[in-house]
Amino acid sequence: MSPVRHVASLRALTQTAPAARPPGSWRYSSHLALVLSGGGARGAYHVGVLAGLAERLPGLEFPILSGMSVGAINTYYLAAHPGPLSAAVAGLQAQWDRLTTEDVYRVRTGRLARSALRWAWERASRGRRPVVLHGLADTEPLREFLKACVDPRGISANIAYGRLRSAALSTMSYTTGRSVTFVQGTPDTPLWEGADGLTVGTHLVLDHVMASAALPILFPAVRIGDEFYGDGSVRQTAPLSPAISLGARAILAIGLTTPRAPRPASLGGSRDYPSAAQVMGLLLDAVFLDALEADAEHVDRVNALLAALPADAHPPHGLRSVELLLLQPTRDLSVLAAGRERLLPPSVRRIVRAMGGQREAASDFLGFLLFHPEHTGRLAEAGYEDVRAQWPAIERFFEKLERVTVAGSTP
Repeated sequence: MSPVRHVASLRALTQTAPAARPPGSWRYSSHLALVLSGGGARGAYHVGVLAGLAERLPGLEFPILSGMSVGAINTYYLAAHPGPLSAAVAGLQAQWDRLTTEDVYRVRTGRLARSALRWAWERASRGRRPVVLHGLADTEPLREFLKACVDPRGISANIAYGRLRSAALSTMSYTTGRSVTFVQGTPDTPLWEGADGLTVGTHLVLDHVMASAALPILFPAVRIGDEFYGDGSVRQTAPLSPAISLGARAILAIGLTTPRAPRPASLGGSRDYPSAAQVMGLLLDAVFLDALEADAEHVDRVNALLAALPADAHPPHGLRSVELLLLQPTRDLSVLAAGRERLLPPSVRRIVRAMGGQREAASDFLGFLLFHPEHTGRLAEAGYEDVRAQWPAIERFFEKLERVTVAGSTP
């Protein structure tokens, strides 16, 4: 599949300079949404793409924001920043530029060893009391980092100012096993409940972000009210659904996966038994990266169905067309992490190496965990360069929205 939906292969695109238009001359839809997917440290790629968009599209704003996992972290920052998108992206880039693994999580090997011994003792003695492991890593550093750089009151201010209509952070409830999306928006923001989950209207705070990024087993669940919540990517099989339900008529979604070509045996390690890190990397890929592309294909099918209806026919079940641009990396981002386990803290590095994470085939797993400016800077640069390479498709997307807006209808 092409990195840009509806566009031929990237190699066939002609790189062009930004359109020669004065600042503020673009018209943007008030129903335009930004959707940011999950993917651990790869979230730095989001920032590079947004930096490229803000530079080339003067005055661009996304009135509807939706994210999960690391996408929820970036969404939270953008929603709360007291300024235009260009300033918010610059601020977000500055935070990523100084972010390290120690700012996101810490692994205490002594505590892990004690938990393992407790579990073994309970099993050996047939104890009835379950041993609770609150994640393999402690994410309190991330909580402190975000607390220092994000003021959630900015979300209410941006809504009152009219820059933001709604922001949504997706989580998974451990109590019900359902996807739960926490939403803050204008008084007329719709809430819903369906087969793919439900929404809860609230004032977004740090707990919602930490819950959305709490990958099961690796990171501890977060208690909100009477329930515990974890990473929103786990149960969110329709990651575009929150934005659509919030009224989006046009969506720009940034994915973190690349259409895969079979890896050569010399790189893929196919002749060796897969290491634990390689297996974990593939599982994380399945959790974080597959759903967005599948949901985009679903939106395409719905759009095709609606386009085939007679002009006087009513769309079934309240369906509506949604303009969609899915931007994806033009290269395998996991390759950027290969051989860089040296950038991890010693305690994490020992665990990763014990799991076989130093192998190139395990670079997927390493790429999720590796928060270091040397690595995330390369990811952001890749996102920025992809905007330049894919600019013709991006420009066509926004020009189409502008034509519809000028014509007087709502895209």
